[in-house]
Amino acid sequence: MNWSHSPKQVFATSPIVPVMVIEHVEDAIPLAKALAEGGINVFEITLRTAAAIESIRAIAQAMPDSMVGAGTVLTPEQYDAVVEAGAKFVISPGAPARLLKHAASHSVALIPGVSTPTEIMEAMDLGYDHLKFFPAEANGGAKALKAISAPLPQVSFCPTGGVNAENMAQYQALSCVKTVGGTWMIPADAIANKDWARITQLTKEAIAAASK
Repeated sequence: MNWSHSPKQVFATSPIVPVMVIEHVEDAIPLAKALAEGGINVFEITLRTAAAIESIRAIAQAMPDSMVGAGTVLTPEQYDAVVEAGAKFVISPGAPARLLKHAASHSVALIPGVSTPTEIMEAMDLGYDHLKFFPAEANGGAKALKAISAPLPQVSFCPTGGVNAENMAQYQALSCVKTVGGTWMIPADAIANKDWARITQLTKEAIAAASK
């Protein structure tokens, strides 16, 4: 892979990757700055809203030193769109071969989603060894990931989906886990109320807990 930033670099940027659903572009920069003030400078903006791609563009331009990325990317066409907007990494909920092959020949790292040994091995066959374990809690949580990863020690994971302040330590205790994805530091009501100070405080608390 000839990527400008490796998945290993993305995982190493922060112990927590905030999974951001942005409804309004004008919230993008204040939200990212609130997270950065709290100690998180990596952003996964999911393609679940009409504002997502322009939010990626806005943060990439306003905060060029941040690690801004796109989540919920399903197709090569979406991959190309988020890369054009300035995404430095791409995350998918699954691992379709068409998307993995496309990203392998382009400049921005893809982190595919997996939940079974077969999916992990198929991703490995295409050169991927940094993966998203998703949905983490629904697939058995840290206990399941420990068992699945045991025969595949060369793979690193970012568990996402149901990960929160209460169970984060269970995932972080696993040697295969390099970072986790979550939303608990960016509650929807805080974004709706533009309570950026609350998000900064929650982020500081999350980083402090992740550092224990």
